[in-house]
Amino acid sequence: MKMHGLGNDFVVLDRRGLSNPVTPQLARALADRHRGIGFDQLAVIGDSVTAAARLTFYNADGSLSAACGNATRCIARHLMDESGSAALVLETAHGQLDCADAGDGLTSVNMGPPVLGWQAIPLAEEVDTLHLPIPGDPVATGIGNPHCTFFVADAAAVDLANFGPAHETHPLFPERTNVEVVQVLSDAAIRLRIWERGTGITLASGSCACAAAVAAARRGLTGRRVVITPAFLEALA
Repeated sequence: MKMHGLGNDFVVLDRRGLSNPVTPQLARALADRHRGIGFDQLAVIGDSVTAAARLTFYNADGSLSAACGNATRCIARHLMDESGSAALVLETAHGQLDCADAGDGLTSVNMGPPVLGWQAIPLAEEVDTLHLPIPGDPVATGIGNPHCTFFVADAAAVDLANFGPAHETHPLFPERTNVEVVQVLSDAAIRLRIWERGTGITLASGSCACAAAVAAARRGLTGRRVVITPAFLEALA
């Protein structure tokens, strides 16, 4: 299946009752938007003894990711429609995620508590995760994958095609990192642009949105509830 959440697009393989045939080579071949199908992430639905299903995620470069919020939402909707249920639990490498019908065609996923400790994110050395020793004073957060969040005056002005990869591979992040640039609009709203580890610029990302919200609240720039405008909605304006 091909799915998307706010323009963050996926190929989904349903392998319940079957072995997992996915290799990094296959993931990269499917990700090719010219000779394959194309996706930001590949999601594989497998069997679980503790949840409705187990999800495994691959980035476009074939690397694994423990979490993918938008793909989880898409698959939760598919499985709820299939079963007729209004809520279910999905198992991921990030943990058990509660998913529910939020009404009006929307689907919610509780991504669980953020990871704030430097070792668990992980970072290469002990530093203050609220103020990383990187120009631009970013925040580090773990949402099943590492995140580096920068607060800027104008998110649209950032050359993300160069800024993103330069920070994805920063030596402070041994497993590489997702990169977010955030413009604070008010204490209840932010604008977000995203560079995803192993994929590149994406129109939206569930885990990046969570990381941006956590970072903004920790810095005291917003409250604990924010409306996030991703590039997908900017493009439609």
